[in-house]
Amino acid sequence: MIRIGILGDIGSGKSYVANNFGYPVFNADYEVSKLYKKDKKTFKKLKKKLPNYIFSFPIDKKEITKAILSNKVNLKKIISIVHFEIRKALKLFLKKNRNKKILILDIPLLLENKINNKNDILVFVDSKNLDIEKRLKKRPNFNRKLINKFKKIQFSSPYKKRKSHFIIKNNFKKKPLKSSINKILKEIL
Repeated sequence: MIRIGILGDIGSGKSYVANNFGYPVFNADYEVSKLYKKDKKTFKKLKKKLPNYIFSFPIDKKEITKAILSNKVNLKKIISIVHFEIRKALKLFLKKNRNKKILILDIPLLLENKINNKNDILVFVDSKNLDIEKRLKKRPNFNRKLINKFKKIQFSSPYKKRKSHFIIKNNFKKKPLKSSINKILKEIL
């Protein structure tokens, strides 16, 4: 099985690229939102660690945002609880799809949290800052301060680019993207 890790800046279109490969995708952001909506155990852990911020189940993202923006320690507390659960979900995904030829890992902190294997093929999604900015502002929960907090815990783009085996220029147009993906697949298969 070939594992392809998708890297890039917040808003660069990592999920868009991941979904265009045509293979099973593990989307960490989706898994986190599922945790917030459906996992009472995670809610209880978060409520215990952050009693002044987490009140309701399903967990309201605004409560999480408020906790993160209020101080640095809260983000670490959230990460320690949530990432443990995400790693479990990833193990389950890998086990369920072990017979697939290729799996796509759409995990924002793939390198930072050492989730990647040394044999993983890393693909960096490169987008223009202007395009990223436009896309981020369209998000319903857009929050500049929150995005900046997350950027601080991520490796820099130049570092991720250097670590990557391939770079895809993402202009959010399907045809050139598919062409780039096909070149990568031809090379690795």
